[in-house]
Order: sequence, then C-alpha cells, then structure tokens
Amino acid sequence: MVKIFCVANQKGGVGKTTTTVNLAASLAAHKQRVLLVDLDPQGNATMGSGIDKTQCESTLYDVLVDGTAFAEVRVKSAAGYDVLPANRELAGAEIELVNRPQRERQLKNAIATVSAEYDFILIDCPPALSLLTLNGLCCANGVIIPMQCEYFALEGLSDLIDTIKRVHANLNRELQIIGLLRVMFDSRITLQQQVSDQLEQHFGDKVFNTIIPRNVRLAEAPSHGMPGVVFDRNSRGAQAYMQFGVEMIKRIRAK
Repeated sequence: MVKIFCVANQKGGVGKTTTTVNLAASLAAHKQRVLLVDLDPQGNATMGSGIDKTQCESTLYDVLVDGTAFAEVRVKSAAGYDVLPANRELAGAEIELVNRPQRERQLKNAIATVSAEYDFILIDCPPALSLLTLNGLCCANGVIIPMQCEYFALEGLSDLIDTIKRVHANLNRELQIIGLLRVMFDSRITLQQQVSDQLEQHFGDKVFNTIIPRNVRLAEAPSHGMPGVVFDRNSRGAQAYMQFGVEMIKRIRAK
C-alpha cells in the first residue's frame, strides 16, 4: 500500500525541499515507485528535479482548481521519479479554494486517482500553515520533519507538533509524525550536538538514525537542476540521503 508523507516545517530554510527531492531520488534508486508533489508556489522542488516550472503546460494549480486529471499533469524526472510540478500560479489556488466544499481535501481526492501506482508519495509543503499545507496534511499518512539542531528550531518544532495534533484530531486520524531528520548538521559545533542529544532523549525512536551533514555539493545541486544524490553521488550529503532512503524503506516495512 502506498505511503503518503508530507515533508513539513513551519520554519523556512531548514532543508524541506532538499530533503524531499533527495529522498525521492534515493527511493527511486532503490527501485521504489515514487511521486513527488510540489505543494509550494515557489516551485523549488520542481526546478530541483530538473523540470522548468515556467515551461509546464499544466501544474498542480490546474489539478486543484480546474480538476485536471492528475495523470495529465505529472512529469517524469531524469532521476526516475514522477513530479507533480508547481509554479507561482499555485498561490492563487488558496484564494480560489476558500469557498469550495471540503476545500482541505482537494489534494486527497486528486491523489486517490493515482495512489495505487506508487509505493511512496512525497509532498513538499510550503513553510507556513496555509490552506495548501492543510491539503497536504489531510491526505498524508505521516509527516517527516527536517530540522537543524539549533534552539530556535526547537521552538518552531513545538508549534508544528501542535498543528499536527490538531489536524489529527479534527481532519485526518491517520496523520502521525513519522520522524525527525537532523539536517545541515556540523558535528564540530557543540551546540548542535547538544540539541541533537535533546531530540534523541525527548523523541526517542521518532528521530531518524541518519544525520544529513552540512554539504556544499547538496547546496550546488539545485542550480544544476538535479538532486544531490544524482549531481555528486559520492559526496557526504548524497551518501547520507541514500542511507536515509534505506532507513525509510526499512522503517515502513517494519510496521
């Protein structure tokens, strides 16, 4: 059965898109059928997958607002996973969906038409609790939370957990936290190690074993229109995301 995961964090610049794109590429490299849904109007996951968001004839906006068939919009990336692309038009979807019945379930209804074709569906959420994010949370089985090991990140984490609890209670009883992924990690910084230890103590097995190091090659990859695991598979960051893909597959199979 397909697993649908949101990659979410209300704080910006924490590696959500980098995580979504590289996890999708890693899972595809491990022979999983993967769909990446770009739910952010910035379209960074689309561009990072090698798809020019300005040249897309139709996008997620058309799916949510006009009811365009999911299968007509998706695009195959060079890394082997499918992408439902987005661009700045998607920002207008929030306004146009406001008066729709079941406005928070539009994405869920669309995904249901193709979900049987995939093992994993990953949703790259915008860095805010918007109607778009709510659509992602309402159709997901769980949330992957990438976060930096800094104290301000801990404050944002508590807000996100409260949001997930509210959505679970009121809109999606399947929603749960799949795990916390430590990203942009520098083991030389004592503070980061201390925060990492606190996360392990407080969240236990909800913290993924894999740690993504701060890595220049991961940062360079989007400008070349490809995931880091494809751009330089021998870099420390790419190897970490490949390991994260393995850990994710094992974690899901163990349940």
